[in-house]
Amino acid sequence: MVTISGVEDGSRAQRAGVRPGDVLVSINGHAIGDVLDYRFFETERELRLELLRAGEPYAVELAKPQYAELGLEFDTYLMDRQRSCRNNCVFCFIDQLPKGMRETLYFKDDDDRLSFLFGNYITLTNIDSREVDRILQMHISPINISVHTMDPELRCKMMNNRFAGESLRHLYRLAQGGILLNCQIVLCPGLNDGEALEYSLSELCRLGGSLQSVACVPVGLTRYREGLYPLTPFDRDTARAALEIIERWGDKMKEEAGARKVFASDELYLLAGRDLPPAEFYEDFPQIENGVGMLRDLEEGFLWALEEMEPFRGQRRVTIPTGECGFAFLNKMLDGLREKCDNIKIDLIPVRNEFFGGTVNVTGLLTGRDILAQLSGRELGDELLIAGNMLKAGEDIFLDDMTLEELGRRLGVPARRVGGSGEDLLAAILGEERKEKKEHQPYEGAGR
Repeated sequence: MVTISGVEDGSRAQRAGVRPGDVLVSINGHAIGDVLDYRFFETERELRLELLRAGEPYAVELAKPQYAELGLEFDTYLMDRQRSCRNNCVFCFIDQLPKGMRETLYFKDDDDRLSFLFGNYITLTNIDSREVDRILQMHISPINISVHTMDPELRCKMMNNRFAGESLRHLYRLAQGGILLNCQIVLCPGLNDGEALEYSLSELCRLGGSLQSVACVPVGLTRYREGLYPLTPFDRDTARAALEIIERWGDKMKEEAGARKVFASDELYLLAGRDLPPAEFYEDFPQIENGVGMLRDLEEGFLWALEEMEPFRGQRRVTIPTGECGFAFLNKMLDGLREKCDNIKIDLIPVRNEFFGGTVNVTGLLTGRDILAQLSGRELGDELLIAGNMLKAGEDIFLDDMTLEELGRRLGVPARRVGGSGEDLLAAILGEERKEKKEHQPYEGAGR
């Protein structure tokens, strides 16, 4: 049962007499407990709603086009509390955050409903067989799963949860039920790489057609690890060894299943000192939001837009702060524009991540204060271009709560948020206005 907080004016529910404050009990005899129940059973053409008003039961019946909405509103999107993580993973990035950041960043999400609705990753330790039954009944697909290892004993150790290994049974049930699965493995040297990685990939590839993709990403380690499990970062040799295993299994899947399915993140290639694979290697980029093929996709879009670009008149100079990890790749990509337009000056600045420290060097985890400290006193030109993944979803605010407006004001130059595509980047460099494509934005607590 869920309480209705509002009813849209002119909606079918309003015309049927439903009011704010009523309690929705069931739709066509199916109990309603959260957003998945409501959205799934709302799609029928003929509906009978069982409700309560001031504790008294009543019912309404109505007909509508299939998939048309009823017009009911609820206090929260999920119509329920968000489920938090029950694990204490040895590599958890949230455990490595400094104190004093905004509260939502410390929330550890592990909610299967958000996996389907927003693409968040879940560990399966937070659901039971009844929830799996519901997923299968509704055919909620795809689902993103943080696997980390397919060895039950090792999974318990890495996630500090004695049920973590047993919960893998849900993965096999979902696969048998035809639910499409995107899996991720956060690789920790000495724990789940090497032979353990071989085993995990072999087990995942046995899931057959239900397995859409596997992303293998290197563990991120900040300087705030006092009292936490001792982990070793990847170096050139260990990164190369991991890539050999990942690419071999990808080749095997390409040959046997017609799709590569198994991928390493861009970061692992950069750590190994290896060139990124070509764009076609990533097929339809199934794990781009996990950093798999993200740089190649950016490059493809940028070079395509560069070919279509009209001659640029006038003079322009921009500054682009970026993480140290992808600096060399991005700087080479920008050389194409520099060669084509000598009247455009682009200063790509690698910014050290002093805020998080450790091995954290990706663009998406840069903070306003680090950019401010390392760009102060420089000639920044006409505009400062900030990658949208540095900022909060829907708000121009960095992880350290500095706003984009404040950063620009303190540096004395206008600061612009740039969308995630190569076309967005080129347009921003040229000073053109381009509507930013709406990209998937997970709930804050879900990021690694």
